[in-house]
Amino acid sequence: MRYTLRQLEVFIATAQHENISRAASDLAMSQSAASGSLRELEQQFNVQLFDRLGKRLRLSELGRQLRPAAEELLDRARALEQGMLGEEVSGRLQLGATLTIGNYLAVPMIAAFRTRFPAADVALSVANTAAIAEKVAHYELDIGLVEGELSHADLSCEPWQADELTVFAAPGHPLARRRALTDDDLLSLEWIVREPGSGTRQPFDRAMHGILPALRLALELQHTEAIKRAVEAGLGVGCLSRISLVEAFARGSLVPLRVPHRDFTRRLHIVLHRQKFHTAALREWLALCHEQAW
Repeated sequence: MRYTLRQLEVFIATAQHENISRAASDLAMSQSAASGSLRELEQQFNVQLFDRLGKRLRLSELGRQLRPAAEELLDRARALEQGMLGEEVSGRLQLGATLTIGNYLAVPMIAAFRTRFPAADVALSVANTAAIAEKVAHYELDIGLVEGELSHADLSCEPWQADELTVFAAPGHPLARRRALTDDDLLSLEWIVREPGSGTRQPFDRAMHGILPALRLALELQHTEAIKRAVEAGLGVGCLSRISLVEAFARGSLVPLRVPHRDFTRRLHIVLHRQKFHTAALREWLALCHEQAW
């Protein structure tokens, strides 16, 4: 074999960081050692794996083609090592989740996972659906749990849990006691919503089909809690996952508004790279997800 696993680790880390210094730090190597390892790998096969743009290293076309195989080989090598050490499930699982899932569903799941597999570690990254999908596609995350729908040639998107958005307002809002809202009511409101590209904005836009261009979008915010606080302050009405509103409804700081003629249902999804090797930790996390599906 004309390459080493260490060389592959340097290749993958450099692909992730697009910088040899950060790759070296990630691998606890000196920058010169990492640079030498990458240079030797390219020279051994007379190939160029990266296009060099100053200090930035971007994968060449060949590098992009080889990355999935290198990722899988390293994952299999780590799985073999764990098996030899008698550790069925260990190592770090890189989990990505969108805001609602990350804040309200993922943490209890991580606690349950760590209880079952104390040798395993889970690193949670929270962002919107588009950002999570991009990180899974670039192997920066092992798996994504997202609220939105997506279509990507390199990714599989599996339905996971059912969810529903809820329109809500402050208790003192003029329409808070209305039994049901009409389209005229919806058009009269000031809306505080998630930003375009988020998994909450997609079903909101779909639910408002036919009147969306005429809606008065007062604020577009990236954080669920910020939207709730703005609505509590009387700046408008919001529309978020019911999961994120349970405590506020119980306290009475916010109240739901019924809109029965509009469909706010949606599905949460599991996102995986089609070429990603399923380590023992990833397989067990998927099993946990399926246990909690509804």
